[in-house]
Amino acid sequence: MAKITKKQKEAQAKVEANKAYSLAEASALVKEITTVNFDASVDLAVRLNVDPRKANQMVRGVVTLPHGTGKDVKVLALVTPDKEAEAKEAGADFVGLDEYLDKIKGGWTDVDVIVTMPSVMGKLGPLGRVLGPRGLMPNPKTGTVTMDIAKAVSDIKSGKIDFKVDKYGIVHASIGKASFDAEKLTGNAKELLTTLVKLKPSVTKGVYIKSIHLSSTMSPGVQIDAKRFTE
Repeated sequence: MAKITKKQKEAQAKVEANKAYSLAEASALVKEITTVNFDASVDLAVRLNVDPRKANQMVRGVVTLPHGTGKDVKVLALVTPDKEAEAKEAGADFVGLDEYLDKIKGGWTDVDVIVTMPSVMGKLGPLGRVLGPRGLMPNPKTGTVTMDIAKAVSDIKSGKIDFKVDKYGIVHASIGKASFDAEKLTGNAKELLTTLVKLKPSVTKGVYIKSIHLSSTMSPGVQIDAKRFTE
Protein backbone atom coordinates (compact mmCIF):
# COMPACT_ATOMS: atom_id res chain seq x y z
CA MET A 1 0.00 0.00 0.00
CA ALA A 2 1.33 3.44 -0.94
CA LYS A 3 2.37 5.63 1.96
CA ILE A 4 0.11 8.61 2.59
CA THR A 5 2.05 11.87 2.60
CA LYS A 6 1.64 14.64 5.15
CA LYS A 7 -0.14 16.83 2.57
CA GLN A 8 -2.55 14.02 1.71
CA LYS A 9 -3.35 13.49 5.40
CA GLU A 10 -4.03 17.22 5.79
CA ALA A 11 -6.29 17.15 2.73
CA GLN A 12 -8.25 14.16 4.04
CA ALA A 13 -8.72 15.90 7.39
CA LYS A 14 -10.46 18.81 5.66
CA VAL A 15 -13.15 16.56 4.16
CA GLU A 16 -15.88 15.76 6.67
CA ALA A 17 -16.78 12.08 6.66
CA ASN A 18 -20.36 11.31 5.61
CA LYS A 19 -21.11 14.96 4.84
CA ALA A 20 -22.85 15.71 1.53
CA TYR A 21 -21.66 19.09 0.28
CA SER A 22 -23.38 21.44 -2.14
CA LEU A 23 -21.82 21.77 -5.59
CA ALA A 24 -20.40 25.19 -4.71
CA GLU A 25 -18.95 23.96 -1.41
CA ALA A 26 -17.44 20.88 -3.04
CA SER A 27 -15.86 22.90 -5.85
CA ALA A 28 -14.20 25.27 -3.38
CA LEU A 29 -13.07 22.40 -1.16
CA VAL A 30 -11.54 20.39 -4.00
CA LYS A 31 -9.44 23.41 -4.95
CA GLU A 32 -8.32 23.72 -1.33
CA ILE A 33 -7.29 20.07 -0.95
CA THR A 34 -5.47 19.78 -4.27
CA THR A 35 -1.80 19.50 -3.34
CA VAL A 36 -0.06 18.34 -6.52
CA ASN A 37 2.42 20.74 -8.12
CA PHE A 38 0.72 20.80 -11.53
CA ASP A 39 -2.66 21.94 -12.82
CA ALA A 40 -4.70 18.91 -11.79
CA SER A 41 -7.80 17.75 -13.60
CA VAL A 42 -11.07 17.96 -11.68
CA ASP A 43 -13.35 14.98 -12.21
CA LEU A 44 -16.97 14.17 -11.47
CA ALA A 45 -18.07 10.59 -10.74
CA VAL A 46 -21.83 9.98 -10.81
CA ARG A 47 -23.27 6.60 -9.79
CA LEU A 48 -26.57 5.91 -11.52
CA ASN A 49 -29.35 3.46 -10.73
CA VAL A 50 -29.11 1.74 -14.13
CA ASP A 51 -28.03 -1.61 -15.53
CA PRO A 52 -25.69 -0.78 -18.46
CA ARG A 53 -25.96 -4.38 -19.71
CA LYS A 54 -29.49 -3.59 -20.87
CA ALA A 55 -29.77 -1.47 -24.00
CA ASN A 56 -32.72 0.52 -22.67
CA GLN A 57 -30.68 1.58 -19.62
CA MET A 58 -27.51 2.66 -21.38
CA VAL A 59 -26.79 6.30 -20.55
CA ARG A 60 -24.61 8.05 -23.09
CA GLY A 61 -24.48 11.58 -24.39
CA VAL A 62 -22.59 14.78 -25.02
CA VAL A 63 -22.46 18.07 -23.19
CA THR A 64 -20.73 21.38 -23.87
CA LEU A 65 -19.20 22.64 -20.67
CA PRO A 66 -19.86 26.40 -20.41
CA HIS A 67 -16.33 27.11 -19.19
CA GLY A 68 -14.49 24.52 -21.27
CA THR A 69 -12.33 21.67 -19.99
CA GLY A 70 -9.06 23.53 -19.60
CA LYS A 71 -7.40 20.88 -21.74
CA ASP A 72 -5.77 21.27 -25.12
CA VAL A 73 -7.81 18.58 -26.87
CA LYS A 74 -6.02 17.09 -29.87
CA VAL A 75 -8.47 16.45 -32.70
CA LEU A 76 -7.91 14.26 -35.75
CA ALA A 77 -10.22 14.93 -38.69
CA LEU A 78 -10.42 11.95 -41.03
CA VAL A 79 -11.93 13.59 -44.08
CA THR A 80 -11.89 13.60 -47.86
CA PRO A 81 -9.76 16.27 -49.61
CA ASP A 82 -12.72 18.59 -50.17
CA LYS A 83 -13.23 18.87 -46.39
CA GLU A 84 -9.59 19.33 -45.37
CA ALA A 85 -9.56 23.14 -45.49
CA GLU A 86 -12.77 23.29 -43.43
CA ALA A 87 -11.27 21.04 -40.75
CA LYS A 88 -8.01 23.00 -40.59
CA GLU A 89 -9.77 26.34 -40.30
CA ALA A 90 -11.90 25.00 -37.45
CA GLY A 91 -8.74 24.08 -35.52
CA ALA A 92 -8.22 20.35 -36.09
CA ASP A 93 -4.69 19.33 -35.08
CA PHE A 94 -4.38 16.56 -37.67
CA VAL A 95 -6.21 16.46 -40.99
CA GLY A 96 -6.13 13.80 -43.67
CA LEU A 97 -7.36 10.30 -44.42
CA ASP A 98 -5.40 7.38 -45.81
CA GLU A 99 -2.06 8.41 -44.30
CA TYR A 100 -3.62 8.62 -40.83
CA LEU A 101 -5.53 5.36 -41.29
CA ASP A 102 -2.16 3.71 -42.01
CA LYS A 103 -0.63 5.34 -38.92
CA ILE A 104 -3.48 4.07 -36.75
CA LYS A 105 -3.03 0.56 -38.18
CA GLY A 106 0.57 0.85 -37.06
CA GLY A 107 -0.53 1.67 -33.51
CA TRP A 108 -0.57 5.48 -33.52
CA THR A 109 -3.36 6.91 -31.35
CA ASP A 110 -1.86 10.17 -30.09
CA VAL A 111 -5.15 12.09 -30.25
CA ASP A 112 -8.05 12.74 -27.89
CA VAL A 113 -10.96 12.80 -30.35
CA ILE A 114 -11.49 11.64 -33.94
CA VAL A 115 -14.01 13.38 -36.17
CA THR A 116 -15.05 11.95 -39.52
CA MET A 117 -17.72 11.81 -42.23
CA PRO A 118 -20.41 9.15 -42.80
CA SER A 119 -18.78 8.13 -46.08
CA VAL A 120 -15.49 7.41 -44.32
CA MET A 121 -16.86 5.24 -41.50
CA GLY A 122 -16.54 2.10 -43.62
CA LYS A 123 -12.77 2.54 -43.63
CA LEU A 124 -12.69 2.83 -39.84
CA GLY A 125 -14.53 -0.44 -39.24
CA PRO A 126 -11.39 -2.61 -39.43
CA LEU A 127 -9.71 -0.30 -36.88
CA GLY A 128 -12.34 -0.94 -34.22
CA ARG A 129 -10.00 -3.11 -32.15
CA VAL A 130 -7.51 -0.25 -31.96
CA LEU A 131 -9.90 2.68 -31.54
CA GLY A 132 -12.71 1.06 -29.52
CA PRO A 133 -10.81 0.26 -26.30
CA ARG A 134 -9.33 3.78 -26.31
CA GLY A 135 -12.72 5.45 -26.73
CA LEU A 136 -11.65 6.96 -30.04
CA MET A 137 -14.15 5.38 -32.44
CA PRO A 138 -16.32 8.17 -33.94
CA ASN A 139 -20.04 7.86 -33.30
CA PRO A 140 -23.01 9.76 -34.77
CA LYS A 141 -24.57 9.91 -31.28
CA THR A 142 -21.67 12.00 -30.00
CA GLY A 143 -21.56 14.25 -33.05
CA THR A 144 -18.19 12.95 -34.26
CA VAL A 145 -19.62 11.44 -37.46
CA THR A 146 -21.05 14.35 -39.43
CA MET A 147 -20.88 16.34 -42.64
CA ASP A 148 -20.51 19.54 -40.63
CA ILE A 149 -16.86 18.96 -39.80
CA ALA A 150 -16.18 22.58 -38.87
CA LYS A 151 -18.89 22.63 -36.19
CA ALA A 152 -17.82 19.27 -34.78
CA VAL A 153 -14.20 20.36 -34.43
CA SER A 154 -14.99 23.80 -33.00
CA ASP A 155 -17.47 22.33 -30.48
CA ILE A 156 -14.87 19.87 -29.21
CA LYS A 157 -12.22 22.56 -28.98
CA SER A 158 -14.57 24.82 -27.00
CA GLY A 159 -15.46 22.26 -24.32
CA LYS A 160 -17.77 19.62 -25.75
CA ILE A 161 -17.26 16.22 -24.12
CA ASP A 162 -18.95 12.88 -24.49
CA PHE A 163 -19.66 10.52 -21.63
CA LYS A 164 -20.88 6.98 -21.19
CA VAL A 165 -21.90 4.99 -18.14
CA ASP A 166 -19.40 2.22 -17.38
CA LYS A 167 -20.20 -1.39 -16.52
CA TYR A 168 -20.55 -0.45 -12.84
CA GLY A 169 -23.20 2.18 -13.55
CA ILE A 170 -20.84 5.14 -13.06
CA VAL A 171 -20.28 8.12 -15.34
CA HIS A 172 -16.77 9.58 -15.05
CA ALA A 173 -16.03 12.95 -16.65
CA SER A 174 -13.39 15.63 -16.40
CA ILE A 175 -15.08 19.00 -15.82
CA GLY A 176 -12.12 21.36 -15.63
CA LYS A 177 -8.81 22.12 -13.94
CA ALA A 178 -7.84 22.99 -10.38
CA SER A 179 -6.81 26.43 -11.67
CA PHE A 180 -10.46 27.18 -12.52
CA ASP A 181 -12.26 29.27 -9.96
CA ALA A 182 -14.93 27.48 -7.92
CA GLU A 183 -17.77 29.17 -9.81
CA LYS A 184 -16.56 27.76 -13.14
CA LEU A 185 -16.19 24.26 -11.73
CA THR A 186 -19.68 24.53 -10.25
CA GLY A 187 -21.13 25.70 -13.57
CA ASN A 188 -19.50 22.87 -15.50
CA ALA A 189 -20.58 20.24 -12.98
CA LYS A 190 -24.16 21.55 -12.97
CA GLU A 191 -24.31 21.41 -16.77
CA LEU A 192 -23.21 17.77 -16.82
CA LEU A 193 -25.59 16.75 -14.03
CA THR A 194 -28.52 18.52 -15.67
CA THR A 195 -27.77 16.65 -18.90
CA LEU A 196 -27.62 13.32 -17.07
CA VAL A 197 -31.03 13.97 -15.51
CA LYS A 198 -32.49 14.64 -18.96
CA LEU A 199 -31.11 11.29 -20.15
CA LYS A 200 -32.77 9.27 -17.37
CA PRO A 201 -34.06 6.03 -18.94
CA SER A 202 -37.85 5.74 -18.77
CA VAL A 203 -37.60 2.25 -17.26
CA THR A 204 -35.55 3.45 -14.27
CA LYS A 205 -37.50 3.24 -11.02
CA GLY A 206 -36.64 4.85 -7.71
CA VAL A 207 -33.67 7.14 -7.13
CA TYR A 208 -31.82 7.73 -10.41
CA ILE A 209 -28.64 9.46 -9.19
CA LYS A 210 -27.38 7.39 -6.26
CA SER A 211 -24.22 9.37 -5.48
CA ILE A 212 -21.98 12.16 -6.78
CA HIS A 213 -18.32 12.69 -5.94
CA LEU A 214 -15.95 15.45 -7.01
CA SER A 215 -12.18 15.07 -6.88
CA SER A 216 -8.97 16.27 -8.47
CA THR A 217 -5.88 14.29 -9.41
CA MET A 218 -4.78 12.40 -6.27
CA SER A 219 -7.15 14.33 -3.98
CA PRO A 220 -9.76 12.72 -1.70
CA GLY A 221 -13.25 12.51 -3.14
CA VAL A 222 -15.82 15.02 -1.90
CA GLN A 223 -19.39 13.76 -1.69
CA ILE A 224 -22.04 16.03 -3.20
CA ASP A 225 -25.66 16.15 -2.08
CA ALA A 226 -27.47 14.32 -4.88
CA LYS A 227 -30.99 15.01 -3.62
CA ARG A 228 -31.54 18.20 -5.59
CA PHE A 229 -30.81 16.31 -8.81
CA THR A 230 -33.15 13.44 -8.01
CA GLU A 231 -36.21 15.30 -6.74
